[in-house]
Amino acid sequence: MRFFSLLLVVSCVGPARAQITTSETVPPLKPGKAPGNFEEMWQGFDPRAEPLEVEVLKEWEEDNVALRVVRFRVGIFKGVKAKLAAIYGFPKGTTAKLPGLLQIHGGGQYADHKACLTNAKRGYATISIAWAGRISAPEFRVGPNEVQLFWDNKTTDPNYKLTTDWGSVDGYHAPGRNAGNQFPSAKSAAWTLDSVESPRNSGWFLCAVAARRALTFLERQSEVDPKRLGVYGHSMGGKLTVMAAVDDRVKAAAPSCGGISDRDNASALFRRTLGDDVSLKQVSCPIIFLSPSNDFHGRIGDLPAAIREIKSTDWRVTCSPHHNHQDTPDYEVATQLWMDEHLKQSFVFPKTPKTNLKLKTSDGVPLFFVTPDTSREVLSVDIFYTQHGKENEVPADGEDTKSRFWHHATCEANDGVWTAALPLTSSDQSLWIYANVRYALDKPISAAGYYYRVYSANSFNVSSLLTMTSAAELRSAGTQATREPSQLIESFTGDWTKAWFNYRSPEWARTTHKLRDETWKAPPGAKLSLKVQSNEPNTLVVLLDDHAAEVTLTGGIESQTITLNPSDFRNVENEALEGWQDVRSLKLSPAEHLRPKRGSKAQRKLVGKTWKGTPPKFFNLRWQK
Repeated sequence: MRFFSLLLVVSCVGPARAQITTSETVPPLKPGKAPGNFEEMWQGFDPRAEPLEVEVLKEWEEDNVALRVVRFRVGIFKGVKAKLAAIYGFPKGTTAKLPGLLQIHGGGQYADHKACLTNAKRGYATISIAWAGRISAPEFRVGPNEVQLFWDNKTTDPNYKLTTDWGSVDGYHAPGRNAGNQFPSAKSAAWTLDSVESPRNSGWFLCAVAARRALTFLERQSEVDPKRLGVYGHSMGGKLTVMAAVDDRVKAAAPSCGGISDRDNASALFRRTLGDDVSLKQVSCPIIFLSPSNDFHGRIGDLPAAIREIKSTDWRVTCSPHHNHQDTPDYEVATQLWMDEHLKQSFVFPKTPKTNLKLKTSDGVPLFFVTPDTSREVLSVDIFYTQHGKENEVPADGEDTKSRFWHHATCEANDGVWTAALPLTSSDQSLWIYANVRYALDKPISAAGYYYRVYSANSFNVSSLLTMTSAAELRSAGTQATREPSQLIESFTGDWTKAWFNYRSPEWARTTHKLRDETWKAPPGAKLSLKVQSNEPNTLVVLLDDHAAEVTLTGGIESQTITLNPSDFRNVENEALEGWQDVRSLKLSPAEHLRPKRGSKAQRKLVGKTWKGTPPKFFNLRWQK
């Protein structure tokens, strides 16, 4: 890694506070009249109109990649300039024009140089924007403390660094510069653009303006092909990806865990202007939605509506089972492949698998049929279904969303069609089903994931669109509840891992939401029993939600039986688990951090310890009466 001295491209660095000027980026409102729809909200804004006034705050090279921390002008709001900090990177030594990527971080995250670095190694120029002011780069890290120093203009502090300056408005988040700043709000305040309730008061609008200005930055770089721009982002960045994808310069978009579910704001004005459906209806570029099945922010139940709403006919979805707000390489890599196809024409994404649900069957058990695209070799087809779906889920349903259990259905293939029976627990609950088709990559792909962890993927996944069937439809078709209750929770044989998950392979810890399903509800007076074999003496942690039991394993070739009561499970406040009835998740792990409840004075506590030797073997997790 080689660092260069600070280079100033256009304007001088100081002073820290933005300069007062007279022109405005968006036109003033007509007296008392706020924008009431998408067109009015964006009326008068031209992302190319104003000069960028780029500053380079730091410049260095890493692995033959040129990297820079930059700032440029977002616009002028209430007479004061706003400036956006970002990290920009591109491969050195290329003569051909490069496709450009805009990467948008989520709430609490940072603009991160790893996204720019790994994308450059794959032939892209990337700008990672610090809309919240936080930056992660070697020798230029701006965390919350440094952002506060910037707000306070502590220029003599050795940790002071320039960063995003929203001027007279507040597009910061987690924390905002003003304690009352709320992204889901369009209400007026001292720091907002308009003096009446207006979508232009929202941080969503300000950050979308910044994202579109970042597209202008990209298209004006000499190494970038302005006709090949893509945008992607995670969580809040997923919503901003959708809001930025309305710009006709965007040729491919990949929102993850966001951009589909913001539909429930109490303000009708917010819903008409800033609701996800409003921007989705303007998206005409190819788009792929990375939507884990249990995500609380980009809820899978909203995917069918999102697909109906977009103008684009070129779309895909990829939905990891059981995951909430993070993913594994097989799913994260979809972003890279989508950009490769639409910006480099170096990949062809398989088509969305075709599916068909048959409700009327001779035994009352629904059948699900999947026909995958076989233009590439199919490695596996998996069908997941749940009866924990809820029509019109809202943010208040978050805990249920995160812990819904998806049954894995065994498939049989015949003449290119995979078929699975779906035994139900009830005909009085809705049925949601989707299929995952996994394909091999021609060669591994490495990139920075949702949280900038660098991963390597050898395969990728294409999902079908979620099929949603109401309880009324199930009853009308004569479906039967044929799934019997079972005291055996897990045998740990066959495809057992399909009902469990972790985020960090090859770590052996696993989590399941099986206990939330009626099939495995604890009978009265039951104890939890598990057989474990560990070669070395170790401590096993059994975690039920936020309560943990530590179990001493003696080690050896023989398995030992563990029997646990609710009172064996303690939270960080040392409170015992009251019973099995409300447990949502069960995890087997070598060690866990127990965290205090909101408002508690208890300190985070580590239970368990580093595992020694080979991973444990588990047998017969069950309820014992």
